[in-house]
Amino acid sequence: MKKLLLLTAVAAVVPATARANDAAHEDDRTILVIGHSDGYVATNSVTATKTDTPLIDVPQTISVVTRERLDDQASRSIADVLRYVPGTTIGQGEGNRDQITLRGQNTTADFFLDGVRDDVQYFRSLYNIERVEILKGPFAMIFGRGGSGGVINRVQKTPSSEALAVGGTLSANSFGAWDISADVNAPIGGGAAFRLNANYESLDNHRDFFGGERYAINPYAAVDLGRWKLGLSYEYVNDDRVTDRGVPSIATAPGQPNRPLTGHRDTFFGVPGVNRTGLEAHIVKARLDGALTDALTWSTTLLYGDYDKYYTNVYANGAATGPAGTVSLSSYTDATERQNFIAQSNLLWDVDLGAIGNRILLGLEYGDQDSTNQRRNGTLSNSTLNLANIVYPTVTFGAPTRNTESRVRFFSAYAQDQIAFGPHVDLVLGLRYDRFEIEGTDLAGTPRAFARTDDKVSPRLGLILKPRENMSIYGSYSRSFLPRSGDQFLTLSPAQEDLTPERMVNYEVGAKWDIRPDLNVTLALFQLDRNNTAVPVAGVPGSQFLTDTRTRGVELALVGRITPNWQVSGGYTYQDAHRKNDDSIRLGQVPKHQIALWNRYDVNANVGVGLGVVHQSSQFAAIRTAPTVTRLPAFTRVDAALFFKANERVEFQVNVENLLDESYFSDAHNVNNITPGAPINARFTARVRY
Repeated sequence: MKKLLLLTAVAAVVPATARANDAAHEDDRTILVIGHSDGYVATNSVTATKTDTPLIDVPQTISVVTRERLDDQASRSIADVLRYVPGTTIGQGEGNRDQITLRGQNTTADFFLDGVRDDVQYFRSLYNIERVEILKGPFAMIFGRGGSGGVINRVQKTPSSEALAVGGTLSANSFGAWDISADVNAPIGGGAAFRLNANYESLDNHRDFFGGERYAINPYAAVDLGRWKLGLSYEYVNDDRVTDRGVPSIATAPGQPNRPLTGHRDTFFGVPGVNRTGLEAHIVKARLDGALTDALTWSTTLLYGDYDKYYTNVYANGAATGPAGTVSLSSYTDATERQNFIAQSNLLWDVDLGAIGNRILLGLEYGDQDSTNQRRNGTLSNSTLNLANIVYPTVTFGAPTRNTESRVRFFSAYAQDQIAFGPHVDLVLGLRYDRFEIEGTDLAGTPRAFARTDDKVSPRLGLILKPRENMSIYGSYSRSFLPRSGDQFLTLSPAQEDLTPERMVNYEVGAKWDIRPDLNVTLALFQLDRNNTAVPVAGVPGSQFLTDTRTRGVELALVGRITPNWQVSGGYTYQDAHRKNDDSIRLGQVPKHQIALWNRYDVNANVGVGLGVVHQSSQFAAIRTAPTVTRLPAFTRVDAALFFKANERVEFQVNVENLLDESYFSDAHNVNNITPGAPINARFTARVRY
């Protein structure tokens, strides 16, 4: 019934099938500030420092993917976005969630929505998103715990009081997937506006037995009361799809890394009808911004989320014995319910002390996160899959092997000063105190209570030199931590209760140059140290050892207009990630070299073409603690697009992924769950706006 109502709502406003209408795009007419952009170039961020700051004045690497670029690349997921952001690697996420690696640090939780924690494991959509910000390097000063290698922040579309705008998108690909979305912005008088985004997706790809659907709706109201601005958003998300953990590995030569199994690009190593994941989420967000005086402003955001998530999977649990041999299987089902309440309040004071300008931020954050989780292992009628004659087994699930209830409460207080010593020297100083408390009970077997409290102080320091107004050279130091309950804080073992949090430290120097207002180039050199991290022992399930890791790298990026008709977004990243003082233990899912380049060239006012290239050097599927840990081979993928503007209201586009039909492996979860890249395929999109 919910799905029928949603489709009816979308259909009611479509002929609407369009890019978010220009009148409702991020600009000065939106009631709530979310940042500014021009084409592919973002000029500022309200996330990186919790203040509205030009990106050139932020001592940190930040990649921003604007709405225009999301549309041009036909992005439908976080994975689609990050494929063209060097320095980030997509993980498989066991086929049920977003999972990424930033600067060598793997995470399922370092996601944010308008600067507020969004740490539940699920696939995030982009239908109601204005831009995606990738902030690299750990800095708890802004985001609190976690963010080991950085964070992904989605910036939500907000209402505009400028004009009525109706738009939407209708899209389908050559695998049979299709989606429809609507975006309606309506001023309602008195400085108020209402915006409605809605989306339905039918999911499909090249893999056998894959399918699913996702639908969501997001009404958002905002009002400008003069000195005060208020926004209230509600989002409902329902996602149901097949969990697919890809293909296993196969041995090569003794003492050499395994490689992904070839010849089975589309083969499903699960059980049809059993492998499934579902999510139902209700997310409410309220925001109040106010000007107390001309120099003093206050902003508060409240977020409540209720999430009901499960996933069931059968998956390859060992290497294939041969190209036509056998593969061992395992299975389990996992269900999680979580309720998040997070309150964040910031006071911003702009004050000059003589010739020295100060932008002083004082903030508080409180969070209460309640979770329940159950895991049941499966028993298979046949735990071996014969590749020469595939017969899928049946599976039954037993009593819970994990049954936990946990409650996390955290409190943070922070202060930051952005100090301007004239036009050429800026200094950013920040300090944050975090208190993280977890308590819970493991109810499987004999009930066992667990609890731990951590108090941490995290500094941030950045020096910015500006030889010219459009150029900056910076150095920065930042720090973060991760409690032993991990990024999903479901349980604590007795051994973990006695361990202090992991600690991440980032050193970075870089330069930013706005060649023109619509074209910029950035360069960064960094070192990220992670101390006291737990590493699994290869081949010994449940066994870990504590160690320190280090990632060193260089990032170069160019974004903007080369000519009035030619837009580009490109970058190169070199990363060397390994155990500290032991180069033989390499971090997983960190290719040494990554190149991504996307171009759009408008031939004339009505026709444009796009061309993109993504290259990744080889990478280990997991941390290399043994010589046989699977290595994913290097790949280069070429994408293309054609854009046609029929008139001011109607646009069409075709995106071709993997134009040269490269055979490659796009990502992995571990050494035997590896995702084959899709063969050549096309997506057709129509947009209408009024």
